[in-house]
Amino acid sequence: MIFRQLFDRETSTFTYLVAGGADGGAALVDPVREQVERDLQLVRELGLRLTHVFETHVHADHVTGAGELRARTGAKTYGARSGGPACADEGLVDGDVVAVGNVRFRVLATPGHTSSCLSYLLAPCDPPRVLSGDALLVRGCGRTDFQGGDAATLFDSVRSKLFSLPDATLVYPAHDYRGMSLSTVGEEKAHNPRLRASMTKEAFVAIMGALDLPPPAKIAEAVPANLACGERPQ
Repeated sequence: MIFRQLFDRETSTFTYLVAGGADGGAALVDPVREQVERDLQLVRELGLRLTHVFETHVHADHVTGAGELRARTGAKTYGARSGGPACADEGLVDGDVVAVGNVRFRVLATPGHTSSCLSYLLAPCDPPRVLSGDALLVRGCGRTDFQGGDAATLFDSVRSKLFSLPDATLVYPAHDYRGMSLSTVGEEKAHNPRLRASMTKEAFVAIMGALDLPPPAKIAEAVPANLACGERPQ
């Protein structure tokens, strides 16, 4: 497997490049529009072809590069079937499996940050790897106060879908604000201050309800753009 973690400093967003198999097909997960040239250059340098673009959710803090990547490469775009971008080529639901070469993306529905959040479990991997979007960050989680977010739903998603994975599973989040690029399920169970195993749902809901965060800086631009796959008007 080829696996690369890329970073956009302005929005603290991770984009992931995943490929495997002799056909050279590759996927990008959560691309940022301003980083399309960087991402395509890496695809070329590794001798790959971009065939799939996955979104974990409709982002409010950056504009996706999915539409531009599709226009330039012919790659298919994927997002949540319910509440995701209608412009995506294929809508995904919990349990779906999408093959990229010999790498399988298993879809885990993990709503709560938004109503349509997805995580992707990659296989075959040893140890397992999960791309957790904003549902589970390293020592944190996505906020739950807009886009159909719900703290109790997020708690259930993390506990039933992500924390049910083996403790050795590597957790690759969609964002980092603390200089931490990955974790494991076991670490987050033990040390995540919001979601550790000793946290109750009631306490988590109270914590999330008291955050009082300002709106994401790009929400007015990003959400409408991302519902259109980030494509610029002609």
